[in-house]
Amino acid sequence: MGFTKYTSQAEKERIRMNEGIRAPQLRVIGSEGENFGVMSTRDALAKAKEMNLDLIEISPNAQPPVAKITDYGKFKYEQKKKDKEVKSKAHVTETKESQVKIGTSEHDMHIKASKIAAWLREGHRVKIDLFLWGRYKYMEFNFLKERLERFLAIIPEAYKIAEPIQKSPKGLAVALERDTSKKPAQPKKAPPSEEPVSQENA
Repeated sequence: MGFTKYTSQAEKERIRMNEGIRAPQLRVIGSEGENFGVMSTRDALAKAKEMNLDLIEISPNAQPPVAKITDYGKFKYEQKKKDKEVKSKAHVTETKESQVKIGTSEHDMHIKASKIAAWLREGHRVKIDLFLWGRYKYMEFNFLKERLERFLAIIPEAYKIAEPIQKSPKGLAVALERDTSKKPAQPKKAPPSEEPVSQENA
């Protein structure tokens, strides 16, 4: 412990402490959260020296700025720990893509639906393409839309439509996002159909 000096220029620019604090007055708190109230920076420095600790500015934009009397080594450790926690909680959201077809078994549909549900639970957005080929390209939009909706109905996770079903270069497409306001849906059996939607080509 002690009255710490800056060890690098980067540290000096990032954290104001001790003689590096420029504000004439500070709201001062102690290492255990004690409220010392507003005092001149000179008096706050004297108090920190008296306690053999450092005076560290923790809220420079407050009026007046807030400073804490604490050990700088302990302060750095706590900051590093907080930064690590924030980083670990940060989640990178991706747009996952899945492709379905017309003409595959109910078993395959449920495998694909489960995979999409897992992506939604992880917080990802999912774009689903209904791939059309041959004669299917020329079928009525509403008929094809109903086929894609049959597949959406068996996804065992609550979701909301981020982008409605519409024509796409591959055929039809829809984008889903997890709906956190609802409980996960229970897996359903696909509605009877002579030509079930396929899960081929994820």
